[in-house]
Amino acid sequence: MHKKKSVLKVIAVVGALCVFQPVWAVPLAYSTNEKDGTVSVIDTQTDEVIDTFKAAEKPRGAVITPDGEHMFISDQPNDALVVVDLKTRKVTDTIPIGVSPEGVGISPDGKWIAAASERTHTVSFIDTGSHKKIFEVEMQGRNPEHSEFSPDGKWVYVSAEEEEHVDIVDVAQRKSVDLVWVGARPRGVGFLPDNSRAYVACEISNTVAILDIATKKVIATEKVGERANGVKVLPNGKKVYISNGEGTLSVLDTATNKVIATIKVGKRPWNMAATPDSKKIYVANGKSNSVSVIDTSTDKVIKEIPVGSTPWGVFIR
Repeated sequence: MHKKKSVLKVIAVVGALCVFQPVWAVPLAYSTNEKDGTVSVIDTQTDEVIDTFKAAEKPRGAVITPDGEHMFISDQPNDALVVVDLKTRKVTDTIPIGVSPEGVGISPDGKWIAAASERTHTVSFIDTGSHKKIFEVEMQGRNPEHSEFSPDGKWVYVSAEEEEHVDIVDVAQRKSVDLVWVGARPRGVGFLPDNSRAYVACEISNTVAILDIATKKVIATEKVGERANGVKVLPNGKKVYISNGEGTLSVLDTATNKVIATIKVGKRPWNMAATPDSKKIYVANGKSNSVSVIDTSTDKVIKEIPVGSTPWGVFIR
């Protein structure tokens, strides 16, 4: 009898674990919509908007913490980062930083956020645990836009929009240690996951500059579409997508660093995100008020999703 009760108890426990064990959620994509101050939430399985929430007066760049619990969004008119609890989709904190913040990056370990401020020509480093700005780094270049951490977390590459250069910030030294020429009006920045190369889109040059991270030198420059802007490297490192203001994406094969496809999307595509499995790319079309979804196996648009007004970028977790 004892043995029978014990077996039944084990079955009951296992059954309870099966019932209450969390199912891995489908990644969600978040579109920051500048003009109406909202974030559109997209289910990446159905590619439908499932929610829209108020985030800031003018949300632009954003990052999501590795645990998926919080989103930090630059609020340009208020010179701040707003913190959103992604469970409730409510703003829970505001962090003052430099004037006119735009691009935001997060360190691989999730400890640091680097927020570029256009008018003060600085990058603020915020501790994600305390929600405090710990230090600020003055840029050598003017009008920093994007600030992206290298995959090893040692460097932050910052595009200087009014220059032809990228600042390279040594995180440990807390200063800009190099200013590297890349081309006219650099915008988006992306890294290969193996930490070997960086890609920088240059809007006026209509090019993407490819940098060797070890030497901090440009090793190649590839012509892309007109008004090159955003950069997204697939998590598997096989392709790089460059958004062009003419309404296209240029696709680079990282094995050759050559353009292998051009994809027609919405008007004025800006910043992009990829699903963790590298199967889809989502691009914010700033003048179409939409997000285009690209199948990376075919490099074809499979859907255009209406979102809020003037989307700046898409972020996935």
